[in-house]
Amino acid sequence: MRILLIITGGIAAYKTPELVRRLRDVGATVTCVMTEAAQRFVTPLALSAVSEQPVYSHLWDLKDEREMGHIRLSREADQILVAPASANFIARLTTGQGDDLASAVLLAADKPATLAPAMNHRMWQHPATQRNVQQLRADGYQFLGPVEGAMACGEFGLGRLLEVPDLVAALMAPKPLLGRRALVTSGPTVE
Repeated sequence: MRILLIITGGIAAYKTPELVRRLRDVGATVTCVMTEAAQRFVTPLALSAVSEQPVYSHLWDLKDEREMGHIRLSREADQILVAPASANFIARLTTGQGDDLASAVLLAADKPATLAPAMNHRMWQHPATQRNVQQLRADGYQFLGPVEGAMACGEFGLGRLLEVPDLVAALMAPKPLLGRRALVTSGPTVE
């Protein structure tokens, strides 16, 4: 399984090297894309070391974009996970912005992506964030979490990133009907 992990800016980004390691433990190949803000919490070097893959972060990288890197990255993955998905990134994704590599990859994707939100509980509960989440669900995005717990800011509530083992289990669970369409019809019962 090839997983494209998109990491956005938020304190929960510190969990991503462990997420990459656990995904690799179950046989996944993990390629990371980082936003500029994500690089303030975890380094590309750390993620490259645990993934044993290059880490991508620039939309305008001459070599990668000559090869249409944002399209290639989205097509080569079996699954796309955004973890942590910050309130800012969710808002930008809702409006269809593609001004950085992470958002451009998602706009070019030919498969649904999964978002694992992580933010302060008040940010999660804010009407704008909830409106954005509903829109993204309508657009076909899946959500894993958030869960309730202690926040880095010292508060407690719904907004924590799903724990690494739970993220791994959810990503690796069989999805036999994903991507399939079904037509259900009903009619009279005849004896």
